[in-house]
Amino acid sequence: MASFNKVILMGNLTRDPELRYTPKGTAVAKLGLAVNRTWKTETGETKEDVLFIDVEAFSRQAETIGQYLKKGSPVLVEGRLRMDTWDDKQTNQKRTKILVTAENVRFLGSGQPREGAAPEAPRNRPSATPAPVAGESVEEPPPEDDVPF
Repeated sequence: MASFNKVILMGNLTRDPELRYTPKGTAVAKLGLAVNRTWKTETGETKEDVLFIDVEAFSRQAETIGQYLKKGSPVLVEGRLRMDTWDDKQTNQKRTKILVTAENVRFLGSGQPREGAAPEAPRNRPSATPAPVAGESVEEPPPEDDVPF
């Protein structure tokens, strides 16, 4: 049986990322992503459809997301769908939710750290060197006027 699980979404964050750590020290960032679709009806009326999607990112990518993204930030997320299952404590019924596990998150907005995030020292990077992609290891912090991804 053939199988393929890949999602590519572009939208804006609906809330500030929630950064937590597992007992083993792995960073986990939870994001809310709003994806819009706009179209015109046969009568010429403009309609808009908004879809809200939960996204999870892990490790260094999660830490970078927690540092640089905030509510309203535009991002491109590449990942896979995952089903989360749990028992509802009030109704004792099984509940499920589809979410996206991010494999790559590209920041589309400013590269400035969000307010409240720990500041990093600026560094010099030759302009001919491409910026690293989220999820890749970054040895040095980004300069203040450069997008880190």
